[in-house]
Amino acid sequence: MKNCVIVGINWGDEGKGRMVDLLTENYDIVVRYQGGGNAGHTVINEYGKFALHLLPSGIFRKGVVNILGNGVALDLENLWKEMQTVQAQGVFLTPANLKISDRASLLLPWHRILDSLEEERLKEKKYGSTKQGIAPFYSDKYQKKTIMAGELFYPEYLEQHVRDLLEWKNLTLAGIYGAQPYTVEQMMAWLTNYGEKLKPYICDTGDFLRRAHTKEKSILFEAQLGALRDLDYGIYPYTTSSNAIAAYAPVGSGLPGVKLDEVIGVVKAYSTCVGEGPFTCEWFGPEADALREAGFEYGAKTGRPRRVGPLDLVATRYGVQIQGATDVALTKLDVLSYMEQIPVCTNYRLDGVVTDEFPFPAALPKAEPIVEYLEGWHCDISKIRTWENLPKAAQNYVRFVERRIGCPVTYVSVGPERDAYIKR
Repeated sequence: MKNCVIVGINWGDEGKGRMVDLLTENYDIVVRYQGGGNAGHTVINEYGKFALHLLPSGIFRKGVVNILGNGVALDLENLWKEMQTVQAQGVFLTPANLKISDRASLLLPWHRILDSLEEERLKEKKYGSTKQGIAPFYSDKYQKKTIMAGELFYPEYLEQHVRDLLEWKNLTLAGIYGAQPYTVEQMMAWLTNYGEKLKPYICDTGDFLRRAHTKEKSILFEAQLGALRDLDYGIYPYTTSSNAIAAYAPVGSGLPGVKLDEVIGVVKAYSTCVGEGPFTCEWFGPEADALREAGFEYGAKTGRPRRVGPLDLVATRYGVQIQGATDVALTKLDVLSYMEQIPVCTNYRLDGVVTDEFPFPAALPKAEPIVEYLEGWHCDISKIRTWENLPKAAQNYVRFVERRIGCPVTYVSVGPERDAYIKR
């Protein structure tokens, strides 16, 4: 039995979905354990190209059970729409291969409204939210003011709970933001519509996972975003509102006592960032445009152009440490093939001092990147499938990264397709 977590090492958008899709053939169960529909995992396989926002990236593998754990922000409406989209492309979804935790809390329409209202209030100080309701949802969850998916099976309890929550929530919507309040009828109609569609998939996934663990089934845990967006360890306050680190996988999945055997940290071969906040190695102008176009760097959820720059080894080493990574998957190495020389941010200069330690968030805006250049390979590597056939310059780049971050690079991605990778 092997339990593995796939996590992001940097700001998210590293390519976790394609790694889950690739490795799921070796696992019985895939569990998404945190986050919501505010980020996308892009997957390309025999069914087509997908940007998954809530569905686990293991849904494309026959015989694999996919679970949305209790740590997920469960948006019934957007999940149902996503399910319809993938099924229209030939992906088979049933309660046998997709299960939703009855302890997952529901992200409700008012969470999305509040997210937009707060970003508008912040104006130039906004956090860069995707406006999917994530921050208001997790705030409510920790105030014990959310509805759990299992409540859909108890209609009388549910309606009274909705009444109690609305009495409180409308104080914020109407009283603070001047927005239109919700009615019980509106919310019950929404819950009935989408709840009835998804109730067949909702169950005690904790019991399912415990039984599977006893039978020594292998479990793959899938994270959203990356270490630098983690609520506790990221570039606060420009983070998500949940814990994107591997250590949270047992808690957010519904199997808190499980031991993790392997943590695969996904790192892009250069740096990208969607959203606001300090990004020390950011490029601007034609140099940034060229890299953005070469890698097609636009947000899977928002379509926003990603901020780009050279690989930041300071941030990456910190992410490896925070995630407790045992292995690294280096993605999009092929994108760098157009460069004569490959830039790498090896250190920061902070208050005149050179450091390789990732600074406290409040100090980050003053950090300056120190960049070294490695020899480029300047040829197409997208069809290469063995380490020995990679150009020496590409091998040297991978080895340089490996040494500086202190973690073995086990997988090297050279294209978006499922088979476009090299296993070392």
